Amino acid sequence: MIINKCLFPAAGYGTRFLPATKAVPKEMLPILTKPLLQYGVEEALSAGISNMAIVTGRGKRSIEDHFDKAFELEYQLIENSKKDYIKKINDITDAATFTYVRQKEMLGLGHAILSGQPLIGNEPFAVNLADDLCINENGENILFEMITIFNKYHCSVIAIEEVPDDQTHKYGIISGKLLNNSDNTFQVDSLIEKPAKNQSPSNLAIIGRYILTPDIFEILKTTKPGKSGEIQITDALIKQAKNGKVLAYKHQSKRFDCGSIEGFVNATNYLALKKGIIK
Repeated sequence: MIINKCLFPAAGYGTRFLPATKAVPKEMLPILTKPLLQYGVEEALSAGISNMAIVTGRGKRSIEDHFDKAFELEYQLIENSKKDYIKKINDITDAATFTYVRQKEMLGLGHAILSGQPLIGNEPFAVNLADDLCINENGENILFEMITIFNKYHCSVIAIEEVPDDQTHKYGIISGKLLNNSDNTFQVDSLIEKPAKNQSPSNLAIIGRYILTPDIFEILKTTKPGKSGEIQITDALIKQAKNGKVLAYKHQSKRFDCGSIEGFVNATNYLALKKGIIK
């Protein structure tokens, strides 16, 4: 089984970034010169995936426009002797194939993933939540590492990281045991979505990277809404975990929660410093 497709849930309203997200999708807000979603697409490409399946919603047409050819713009760049910019805007569109489907209702991440089934079909696939911007340090690509683990164990793989004990209520949390120290994998026994303070089974939090086997779609179809009336991917993964079908990978990347204003600003400053734009 080969991971050929990466699913990007991108239908959310981005309310924490209003009024900026009234007309501009949150996923299109730039970190330096690139939209947040483009970082995720580049990560998938670097992991060997070229088919990008994007779940959008109303008011998200700019996502499709961004990952399409812009002939008028290219003409203007040529006319103004700025041909170097053409490569920057076409590298992604030339390297990847993009397909789209709309999520008609905002009913949670599990529902967004289920909405992407027509784009995925009956094959294992990656999921990238662009809100979680992962900067590859020391050459690591988080999706590539997860695909390597999938190819070894042939089951769903979720990315995790340690978070402070007083922050566990903000995340999905796993319970499990270390399976292989050399590749930082854990056998997942169970998962809980945003446990109450002091009731978390661990401090190992799920972040926005998944490799999922296609049976997840049938499980999601029968998963009842959980907290906030949403269909949670963690609830579906619990059913896989009961059959020993879920591993967790403790990633080594530097992650920024760009779904929050603080994380978005921190990511911008970090990359600006790294590129020498600011000192």
